Amino acid sequence: MSDTPPDSSSAQCPFSHAAASPHVSPTGCPVGTRAAEFDPFGDGYQQDPPEYVRWAREQEPVFYSPKLGYWVVTRYDDIKAIFRDNITFSPSIALEKITPTGPEANAVLASYGYAMNRTLVNEDEPAHMPRRRVLMEPFTPEQLKHHEPMVRRLAREYVDRFIDDGRADLVDQMLWEVPLTVALHFLGVPEEDMEMLRKYSIAHTVNTWGRPKPQEQVEVAHAVGNFWQFAGKVLDKMRQDPSQPGWMQYGLRKQQTHPEVVTDSYLHSMMMAGIVAAHETTANASANAMKLLLQHPHVWREICEDPSLIPNAVEECLRHNGSVAAWRRLATKAVTVGGVAIPEGAKLLIVMSSANHDERHFADADLFDIRRENASDQLTFGYGAHQCMGKNLARMEMQIFLDEFARRLPHMRLAEQQFTYVPNTSFRGPEHLWVEWDPRENPERADASVLESRMTVRIGEPSGHAINRTVVVQSVSPAGEDIVRLRLASPDGRPLPRWAPGSHIDVECGDTGVSRQYSLCGDPAESAVFEIAVLREAQSRGGSRWVHEHARAGDRLRIRGPRNHFRLDETVKRAIFIAGGIGITPISAMARRARALGIEYQLHYSGRSRRSMALLDELAALHGERLHVYAKDEGRRNDFPALLAQPDADTQIYACGPVRMLEALSAGCAAWPADALRVEHFQSTLSKLDPTHEHAFDVTLKDSGISVHVPADQTLLSALRAANIDVQSDCEEGLCGSCEVRVLEGEVDHRDVVLTRAEREANGKMMACCSRACGKRLVLEL
Repeated sequence: MSDTPPDSSSAQCPFSHAAASPHVSPTGCPVGTRAAEFDPFGDGYQQDPPEYVRWAREQEPVFYSPKLGYWVVTRYDDIKAIFRDNITFSPSIALEKITPTGPEANAVLASYGYAMNRTLVNEDEPAHMPRRRVLMEPFTPEQLKHHEPMVRRLAREYVDRFIDDGRADLVDQMLWEVPLTVALHFLGVPEEDMEMLRKYSIAHTVNTWGRPKPQEQVEVAHAVGNFWQFAGKVLDKMRQDPSQPGWMQYGLRKQQTHPEVVTDSYLHSMMMAGIVAAHETTANASANAMKLLLQHPHVWREICEDPSLIPNAVEECLRHNGSVAAWRRLATKAVTVGGVAIPEGAKLLIVMSSANHDERHFADADLFDIRRENASDQLTFGYGAHQCMGKNLARMEMQIFLDEFARRLPHMRLAEQQFTYVPNTSFRGPEHLWVEWDPRENPERADASVLESRMTVRIGEPSGHAINRTVVVQSVSPAGEDIVRLRLASPDGRPLPRWAPGSHIDVECGDTGVSRQYSLCGDPAESAVFEIAVLREAQSRGGSRWVHEHARAGDRLRIRGPRNHFRLDETVKRAIFIAGGIGITPISAMARRARALGIEYQLHYSGRSRRSMALLDELAALHGERLHVYAKDEGRRNDFPALLAQPDADTQIYACGPVRMLEALSAGCAAWPADALRVEHFQSTLSKLDPTHEHAFDVTLKDSGISVHVPADQTLLSALRAANIDVQSDCEEGLCGSCEVRVLEGEVDHRDVVLTRAEREANGKMMACCSRACGKRLVLEL
């Protein structure tokens, strides 16, 4: 995306201007047949938006829709860039009626005094961020914890109502009313006529994002007008005692100290919009999630057997089948999006559901994978300064619903039915969701403890620790002195995730609470098995000892990953592989891959003795004269100064082993090109954060428009999460690279062992779990 004007040569029309077309875009470009036929109110879009626009995502990612009068954007990077720039792409039309209503309906709305104004959703700067900052605190994870007991109580009570029936419409009987009740409780609104509010909410959706027929517009207008007056009456009542709990009362109290920021017109509009936003998206998202899980019975079974998978399953459900299909923006100046010229004043429909299926960002994007490591990159909540404030309340509710169903109705299945949706561009969820089960099989009939066992809810983006998979130990065999080799397979025989040399997995050591990282050392081409080799360490912290003493063929283990921050550059001309001790594990996979690719390489392997060196016979057979062995008890030692005497710009050096070896290699490569040496660390030398030796600093989040203070006794990662900012993490020791954030300004005190020397010097990214600011301020792309 760029600020290039429409006539710039960088903006390209996908069609020949000589082509005959009955439709032309506002820039004079012909409109293709499929773009001309695009109809977001039709059944194709309603049933499966990402599939409906697959052709666009793959061939014409930005197109003009004559029927809608909007430019439609379908790819991940383009949509995230639009969300990132809320100046060029104004949110002001987000709540504008996508279908203008006639004079009769407008007169009806006027008779109710309907005057919907700006809210946090559709407000431009400079008004938006001051309001958002003032009103944010109740949405932070710390504050949301107080609502968890209520959500759990409601979920249990509603399931109690139909648990013995054997059949239920989850939407009508639970998934609409519970989120609405939670929303009213959060807002501080009395729980009055729920069915009436549901009708009001649907009417508001149709009025704003739908295409009601002329005869329907008047009926919808009456419902919206009544909704407006209801919101005003409730707000007037709240003014009498703003000390009561609730976000709206919080806003009234803030109005007393910030009257120019929290105005009367804003509060009235936000009361109405808040009732819709706080429950409708959650209700739809929950119904979509249950539908998706029950359409994949093996996934549902996994969740029922292992509830710790639920937090990431929620993220994957939001990605694969989210409740907000698309949103809208207004171009405030001429701009280029996805290589297409967009004129000033153009209206954009940004299809987040399509972005969430973009293969350029999500591998195997159409695959429903609850262990997907970047599932929380989904754009269902939006991104940047206007990202949904209630995202973590929605996540909490969805986790609790899935936990309740998984414990009490694991035998639930979808009933035969046709799914219908309220036709509109943006909010999406089935109107009904019929499920069936045999009440005689209800687990609680045999074991009442089912009612009390509960998963731990994670309020916020899920940690990498929540993304695990069960594998079965296929075999355990010796691979050297005090070294065992484990072959791990999927229990159901399904292929395991693809991996590249340098990848590692985290193995949970039974119920010890200990997990350790082990590099994959097998053949990346073998999709059915992961292989690791584990050395029993004399100073083991519990991981290697547990594997040696407890892992047996037939056992089941829980693992996370694979993930990789030690990648082999497969385009390199020459490679030198250097391993010390058990550091051979990632290096062995790299050397195997180099051999398969025809890369010129050498493999140098050091150890105490040949019998203590893992995989030695296999390596000798595979690499022959390219393998150089240095056994200490034979008096052989790798001479790094001699090996690295001649720097070569076409050679990469990959090394893994003890810290002293890596330090010696780093010194030996001083004259080599920057980052010729790439290393893998097995442990971090980071100590626990010592506030007496740290200083506080401030972080400006450019995309979110807020600033975060990081005290001396807090990590950047913790401070970001406390401010309701999503950041993935796993090891939280600076080892895994999952918490990487982009740095725009400020000097970083790097403390990780992931980034290369050149990456540190470039100062373009940092690990939020451990690294800090050298000075008093950083600017991050978050």
